[in-house]
Amino acid sequence: MALRASRRLASCSSHRRLLLPSQAQASCNPTVAAASAFLHSHATSFGYKQVREEEKSRLVGNVFSSVASSYDLMNDLMSVGLHRLWKDRLVSKLNPFPGMKHLDVAGGTGDVAFRVLERVKSVGHRAMQGTLTDTEEDTHIYVCDINPNMLNVGKKRATERGYNDEHCLSWIQGDAEALSFEDESMDGYTIAFGIRNVTHIEKALSEAYRVLKRGGRFLCLELSHVDVPVFKQIYDVYSFSVVPTMGELVAGDRQSYQYLVESIRRFPNQEKFAQMIQEAGFERVEYENLVGGVVAIHSGLKL
Repeated sequence: MALRASRRLASCSSHRRLLLPSQAQASCNPTVAAASAFLHSHATSFGYKQVREEEKSRLVGNVFSSVASSYDLMNDLMSVGLHRLWKDRLVSKLNPFPGMKHLDVAGGTGDVAFRVLERVKSVGHRAMQGTLTDTEEDTHIYVCDINPNMLNVGKKRATERGYNDEHCLSWIQGDAEALSFEDESMDGYTIAFGIRNVTHIEKALSEAYRVLKRGGRFLCLELSHVDVPVFKQIYDVYSFSVVPTMGELVAGDRQSYQYLVESIRRFPNQEKFAQMIQEAGFERVEYENLVGGVVAIHSGLKL
């Protein structure tokens, strides 16, 4: 009964196909425009703080090095286990298939990659009645994360799950803004709870577009903006009061979870982020809100 209730809550969503407007015109006030250009070029946000761009990567790296060992436990506690259902939903929208080349960015712990692999195996085995096909053997899933501590957590989990002999699973330390993969080399690209942590979201989206093949799908699962007024008030109290305290008690790190909450509020809202995806070149851009906008899944196709 509790699981059914969780599934209903996790899938409480609103679908929206977007026809997005063109970018707003820049301010005609030269003083404002100059100040804005300086801010964009030389500073960025780390939570609610303004820091120099070259500092943000180091600060975010410190956050994830600090929380890596307790990352999965804190995700379970903060989302009451719902993050597992949200990731299931993400992978179901990807619709993995045997023989695909897939890139999961900021996926160091392997949560999404393991789901993609299991889905591919399930599809392949159903089609061939349990035999491994050449097409399935061609499948390759790349897990890319900038933080080596997160990758180590994922590798350990892969060993615990018996994936050591899986030649189709690769772990790569890399930057979402400067991927090491060739142009048009991937059938799918996912990023879960990671894109708000990059310094330049536009660069990460551009890189996602570059590495995807024609017909490839981009999918992003991210904590977003609640669109139900009463629920928003409750969510704000939970976010700013409960989450940092939980981080302090469970992970011994209040500051990192304070950053987490603040980074969510600074992230573009659902429609703005959808517009950014479209401006990167993707088509058929849409998003799905889950739990009233606590999280959103954005998708787009490279056509």
